[in-house]
Amino acid sequence: MGETPHRSADAGTGGTRVTQSHEWPAGASARVAEAPVSTRTPGGTGLGGGGALPRSRRFGAERAFRGLTLAAGTAVLVIIAAIAIFLVVKAVPALRANTENFWSYEGWSPNETQPKFGIGALAFGTVLSSALALLMAVPVALGIALYLSHYAPRRLGTTLGFLVDLLAAVPSVVFGLWGRDVFSSPVRDFSVWLNQHFGWIPLFGGDGPFGASVMLGALVLAIMVLPIITSLSREVFLQTPTANEEAALALGATRWEMLRTAVLPYGRPGIIAAMMLGLGRALGETIALALTLGITFGISFNLIQNGGNTIAANIANAFGEANATGRGALIASGLVLFAITLIVNITARAIIYRRREFTESAA
Repeated sequence: MGETPHRSADAGTGGTRVTQSHEWPAGASARVAEAPVSTRTPGGTGLGGGGALPRSRRFGAERAFRGLTLAAGTAVLVIIAAIAIFLVVKAVPALRANTENFWSYEGWSPNETQPKFGIGALAFGTVLSSALALLMAVPVALGIALYLSHYAPRRLGTTLGFLVDLLAAVPSVVFGLWGRDVFSSPVRDFSVWLNQHFGWIPLFGGDGPFGASVMLGALVLAIMVLPIITSLSREVFLQTPTANEEAALALGATRWEMLRTAVLPYGRPGIIAAMMLGLGRALGETIALALTLGITFGISFNLIQNGGNTIAANIANAFGEANATGRGALIASGLVLFAITLIVNITARAIIYRRREFTESAA
């Protein structure tokens, strides 16, 4: 009793010899770690009794998948750059032949001997109709998404969600024909009522005629982008952590207060992304607006008088009768639309990224 127990390398024999690691001089363990596995111990099994980890194959499945994804991402950038180069190359001759300022001129006569065309009115109409459509579609889409995700019974919500998704599969020409032949009369009557009661507002002024206006085109666009915004917003709302919702309800919040404090803030990046996707769809819409707008060239904030035009609708209407210079002018307008869409997507990505950074830092 009272004796210090001997350190033994062989627990079975209970010998008094110290372990081999204790016999090594200082720094020897590092040199052994650097030595080849076969020279560390007589059996070449290493200090831990196991061999070296197997080396990964030089051309394995993971390396192949990494290369495939890299090639796919690079291909996207190459395609975007190729489209931009094509548009620029085809548009330069027409821009050189243009006798007016391309950015400020409001007319469109590229097929004449002295070509005259400008993008100002077309770009204004594109942005105005798309913004108005988004303004009408977003509140309705968010309301439908909240009802389907948090108010409707599960079976009813699933069925209605499926029906909303089906609207995205309807061709745009069907929406255009429906807007021109069915929806134009109610819009014309509503426009007359707005003009009679609120004609002092520039948005609803004018002496007519009414019907084939920016309002009609924007309403058709709003119906077209509604399923996109609704579906994405519904999926985002369903991803809200249950703990957040239950915590709000446990603190005494009503259903609407829970949605306002827990669901909507959590889904804000997704809502922004859904809005930007809907805006991208509205900016590039062609046939529906070609059938519903009055097709005039001019910058006007009047929403109810016949008129309005967009870049995509003008391309669809004028391409068949365009000569070489006219086709170049249309391609130049397509280049502007390409730039607008790209700017919108980049802005949306920046907003979502900054929102994610803010959320992560707050967490």
